[in-house]
Amino acid sequence: MPTNSRHPDASPSADAGWRIGVLYSRTGVTAATESEHFFGTALAIEEVNAAGGVDGRLLDPIVYDPKSDPDEYRRLATRMLQEDDVTVIFGCSTSSSRKAVLPVIERNNALLWYCSIYEGFEYSPNVIYTGAVPNQNSMQLAAYLLRNHGRRFFLVGTDYVYPRESNRIMRDMVEQHGGEIVEEIYLPSDADPAALKEVVQQIKAVGPDVVFSTVIGRGARNFYQLYREHGIDPAQIPIASLTMAEGETRMIGPELCGSHIISASYVNTLNYAGNRRFLNLWHARFGDQPASLWSEMAYNQVHLFALALARTRSLDTARLVEAIHEVEFDSPEGVLKIDPENNHAILTPRIAVCRPDGSFDIVWEGRGPIKPDPYLTSYGFAEFWLDGERA
Repeated sequence: MPTNSRHPDASPSADAGWRIGVLYSRTGVTAATESEHFFGTALAIEEVNAAGGVDGRLLDPIVYDPKSDPDEYRRLATRMLQEDDVTVIFGCSTSSSRKAVLPVIERNNALLWYCSIYEGFEYSPNVIYTGAVPNQNSMQLAAYLLRNHGRRFFLVGTDYVYPRESNRIMRDMVEQHGGEIVEEIYLPSDADPAALKEVVQQIKAVGPDVVFSTVIGRGARNFYQLYREHGIDPAQIPIASLTMAEGETRMIGPELCGSHIISASYVNTLNYAGNRRFLNLWHARFGDQPASLWSEMAYNQVHLFALALARTRSLDTARLVEAIHEVEFDSPEGVLKIDPENNHAILTPRIAVCRPDGSFDIVWEGRGPIKPDPYLTSYGFAEFWLDGERA
């Protein structure tokens, strides 16, 4: 059981809220994307509370900034669970931060909501994973790139678990289907311009058909800027990514990002009523700042939680998880559900190409939502060559 002072089923006072933790970095290497997580979370909390909360009680967030430091995530998660009367945390972005807090979450029988895409190969009964896993983004991207851009891939990533595992998966899929990895390079988490410049020069010298980038944070934004500054044309050699979304393309300079590629379940040009509603709320709250996959999935998971909480009227972890498997949310990217077999989201894969204005045109879309396969039990992707492809 959690080591909180109050049992999650204890009777609260009439005006007590549902206390939840919010643990996203607003400073440090990953501040840009995690701030989007934070804004999406805040928007959903405000929306739920404006509608009266859940069972007459408002969501009551406890918020800390772990500063992109895995040790801080662990320390602050422990503080939330043991001192702040929290049993549910919305937080973490990188796999290193998630793995840092997971033992604390499990030891206290708490519940972590994790909204980032990640490399898979994990399951915990104490985590709800709402971001895409490789069979919902990497597999489709590999097939699309091999079909449309060529067989010579250059891999570059930040040196930690997500990029290394994502590149391992990409390498396996490419090589199994007749492609070639011409180079694979890793950089520190906040790589300096000189190191990035050297990678760009190598790309120019090697001349691959496509670059698959798992560089994150400030280094990724500098990488995209240097790419164009060194005269590499994205229309000829695009950078393909799982993470470089609308918020960061604006920070880079949208005119520098045209023709680059993303594989994601959400881009903000989706023509759904749920997305139009979300964007209206988003822009009313945050002005012209673009919404992206980072903010959208964070927004979605708060609403899934609220729907589950309305059923349980309790923050008990086991009861919440059971209820989460029974609810669905009409999200900006379509109806969202959690697979009861592995606590991961059932998502529709999409591939999009960046416009010179920083938004994205969808060029491929799956025929429907795909069940998550976090352990990637099959690499076969012949079904993705043509299914749902748009002219």
